[in-house]
Amino acid sequence: MWYVMQVVSGQENRTVLLIEKMVSKEIVESCFIPMRRLRKKYQGVWHEVREKLFPGYVFMITDHPQSLYEELKGIPALTKILGRWGEYFTPLSETDVQMIKKLKNKTLDSGISEVEISQIAVEEGEQIKILSGPLKNFKGQIRKINLHKRIAEVEMEFMGSKSVVYLGIEMVDKE
Repeated sequence: MWYVMQVVSGQENRTVLLIEKMVSKEIVESCFIPMRRLRKKYQGVWHEVREKLFPGYVFMITDHPQSLYEELKGIPALTKILGRWGEYFTPLSETDVQMIKKLKNKTLDSGISEVEISQIAVEEGEQIKILSGPLKNFKGQIRKINLHKRIAEVEMEFMGSKSVVYLGIEMVDKE
């Protein structure tokens, strides 16, 4: 089951390293931070950068939530475990898990899960066609595409509320 933990913003990488070091591998199957790749222009040149998809959150997969909860008490950057109810915390819904799986397509070393840049083409009449990438899975939920900044604004239901996620796009010439 998948769980989400809120951590001090900017301490996500450190928290993942602490969890990997302090929590038994039998308890936590995977611990990761969803990242997004996008392109930003600075100094007149486009650069590919990585940013956190959900700043301040770390995702974990475990079949032992009670044991994980006990071991997480020793992690200093932890602020709260989402969905906590009474003594336990609740897993992400299957819908939320599937949404994250549709977004991420690559898992890197040290707890990083990456969302690729989607390739788009602008057709005649300013019609935008999604050629590849995670935006193909969220076509109906795209609120806005900013061609100048090369980002797409996607609205999705996540953890019981509507969230806006910004994903990277790259314009390609349609052949």
